[in-house]
Amino acid sequence: MARPGAPLLEPDTAQASQPSFRLPVAWLLAIASFVTFWLYAKPLVPAAFDYPKAYVVKLAKWISTAMKWLIDEATFGLFTFTEFTRFVSAVLDVPYTIASSLLSTGFLEGSGSSAIQIVPPLPWVSVIGLVMLLGHWLGGRSLALLAGGCFLFLAVFGQWTSAMITLASILVAAPLGVLFGLLFGVAAWRWRWVERMIMPLLDLMQTIPVFAYLVPVLFLFGFGPTAAVIATLLFATPPMTRIAILALRGVPGEIIDLGHMVGCTERQMTWRVMVPAARESLMVGMNQVIMLSLNMVIIASMIGAGGLGFDVLAALRRLDFGAGLEAGFAIVALAIAMDRLSQAAAEKLSAPWLEPQTSGLFARHPYLIAALALVVVTTALGYVVPGIRTYPEALQLSTGTFWSEVVAWININYFDTLEAVKNAMLLNVLIPFKRFLGDLPWLGVTAFLGFAGYRLGGWRLGLLTVCLPLFIAVTGQWEKAMITVYLCGISAVLASLIGIPIGIFAATRDRVWSWVQVAIDTLQTLPSFVYLMPAVMLFRVGDFTAMIAVVAFAIAPAIRYTALGIRKVDPKLIEAGRAMGCTEWQILTRIRLKLALPEILLGLNQTIMFALSMLVITALVGTRDLGQEVYIALTKADTGRGLVAGLSIAAIAIIADRLISAGARHARHRLGLE
Repeated sequence: MARPGAPLLEPDTAQASQPSFRLPVAWLLAIASFVTFWLYAKPLVPAAFDYPKAYVVKLAKWISTAMKWLIDEATFGLFTFTEFTRFVSAVLDVPYTIASSLLSTGFLEGSGSSAIQIVPPLPWVSVIGLVMLLGHWLGGRSLALLAGGCFLFLAVFGQWTSAMITLASILVAAPLGVLFGLLFGVAAWRWRWVERMIMPLLDLMQTIPVFAYLVPVLFLFGFGPTAAVIATLLFATPPMTRIAILALRGVPGEIIDLGHMVGCTERQMTWRVMVPAARESLMVGMNQVIMLSLNMVIIASMIGAGGLGFDVLAALRRLDFGAGLEAGFAIVALAIAMDRLSQAAAEKLSAPWLEPQTSGLFARHPYLIAALALVVVTTALGYVVPGIRTYPEALQLSTGTFWSEVVAWININYFDTLEAVKNAMLLNVLIPFKRFLGDLPWLGVTAFLGFAGYRLGGWRLGLLTVCLPLFIAVTGQWEKAMITVYLCGISAVLASLIGIPIGIFAATRDRVWSWVQVAIDTLQTLPSFVYLMPAVMLFRVGDFTAMIAVVAFAIAPAIRYTALGIRKVDPKLIEAGRAMGCTEWQILTRIRLKLALPEILLGLNQTIMFALSMLVITALVGTRDLGQEVYIALTKADTGRGLVAGLSIAAIAIIADRLISAGARHARHRLGLE
C-alpha cells in the first residue's frame, strides 16, 4: 500500500509504465516519415506512387483459366468435375422441390409452361395455423400471435407467393448450414490442424463480398434456385462453424472429466457429452444461420432464387420505390417471425428434456396431431371455399403507391435543397478526400500499415498488414481500392458521427432505448437493396447516392455498440462519480465514454464491415470502385476478375478488423478491463 503523501506510482512501477509514453513519439515519427515520403519522394521513386504495370501479377487471368480447366477438363476418372457439381445440384434440388411444392407451386407433372398441377400447395390458412402452433409450442400465446401476425401480413399485402418461395429456400439452406457448420466446428475442435487450415478460409468467406463467389457458383452449379441455395450455404455456414468451436471449448471441465470417467470413446465423447453440453450456444448459431440466409435472398435472386429478393431487385431496376419497400417489409416480417421462432427454439431445446407423464397418442403429441388435423381440414375446405386456399385478391392491401408518391413529393418540393446539399458534399468533402487518397504512395501506405500492425499487435499482425495491401497493389487493384477506402471511410465516419450520439442519448433512457432497438433491428433486417431506391430517386446516381445508402445501412452497429458499452458501465462507478461531485457531463465524458471506448471501437469495426458489404451493392448506382469490378465480373461471368476484386475488398476488411480489434484490446488493457 502506498504511504500517505507518496506518489501513486513507486519508482519501479513508473519505470515499467514508461513504454506507454514512448508510443506517441513512435507514432509521430512514423507519421512524419510517411508525410515526408509522400511530399518529396515522387520525383525520386515514381514506382512507389504508381505500381508499374509491367509487374502486375495477372492473377485474375490465372483464376479464370483454372476455372475453365475445371469445367472443361478436370475429371475424377469415373466422372468429370462438372458432372460432380451437377450431381450435387441435383441432390439439393430434391428437398428444395419438395419444400417449394408444399408452400408455393404445388406438386407438378411435367416441366415449364406445360406443367400440370396434380396436388395444390398448402392453403395460406394452413401455413399460418402451423406457424402459430409452432409458436405456441415454443413460446406460448404471445409468440404464436406474433408469428401468425407476421405471416398474415404477407398474405394481406399480396406478398404470399414470393414469401413462400423465399421460405422454401431458407428451409433447405438453414438446416444444411447448421449441419455443415457443426461438422466443421467439431472437426476444428478435435484437430488443431483443421482449425489452422479453415480459420483463414472462414475469414475470407465472411469478408469477400457475396457477389464475388456468385460467379463460380453460377459456373459450377448452373442457374436456378439450387445454385442460390449453395450460395446461401457458403454465406451462412462460417458463423455456425465459429460458434461451434467456441461452444465446444466452453464446455465446463467437470463435464469432460465425467465423460472420461465413465469410459466414453472419442465419438461418444463428442456426440453424447460435448455437443449436448454446448447445445445452448449451438442453438444461437442456428439462429444466426437463419438470419444470414434471409440476408441472402436478394443477392441469390440474381442467380435464379426468385421470391421476395427478385421482387425487390425488379423494383430497383424500374425504380418503383413503393413496390420495393413493400417487398422489403415482407422480408422484415418473415425475418422477425423466423428470428423469434428460432430464438424460442434455442431456449426450449437447450432446456433439460422431460419425459411426458401421460399416456396416449394425443396426450403425448398434441401439437403434432393438431397440425395434421389442421392441414387435412383446411385442404379439404380449400376445394369448397377458394378463399381458404388462396388469399382473395379483393382483400389485399397495398401501400406501394403511397410511398412512391411521398418520394415524388419530396423531389418536387425540395429538389433545389437536395441538389445543393449533394453538390456541397461532393465539392467540399467527397472529391477532395478522393483526390487525397489517390495521391498517396502505395509503398508508403503499405509501410505505415505494417508499422501500425506491429505496434498494436506484434510482428504477426505487422506482417499481415504489409502482405494484404501488397496483394492489392501487385494485382493491379490499388486505384480502385483507394476509391473503395474513400467511400467506406467517409460513410463509416458519417455513420459514427450520427450513430454514436444517438447511442449515447438512448443508453441512459430505457424507454428511448427500447424504441431505438426496434428501429435498428428493422434497419438490419431490411434488404440492402431497399436503401438504394430512395437514395437514387432523390439524388440520382453517383458517389453521394452510394454514400447515403451506405450510411443508412451501416449506422445500426454504431448505435448498438455505443449504447451497449455505456449500459455495461458498472453503476457503482457512476455513483462514486456523483458522490465526488461530478456533473452529468463529467460522468459522461470521464467515466461512461472512457469505459465504453472498447465497445465503441468494436462498433466502428462493425460499421466498417457493414459499409464494405454495402459498397458492392452500390456498384449498381455508378461507383467506380472494387464493388463495380465485382458486379461487372458477375455480369460478364468473369470468375477471375470477380474473385480478385473480392479478395481485395476482403483484404481491406481484414486490415480494418485486425487493427481496430487490436486497438480495442489495448484500450481494455489500459483501462484495466482485462
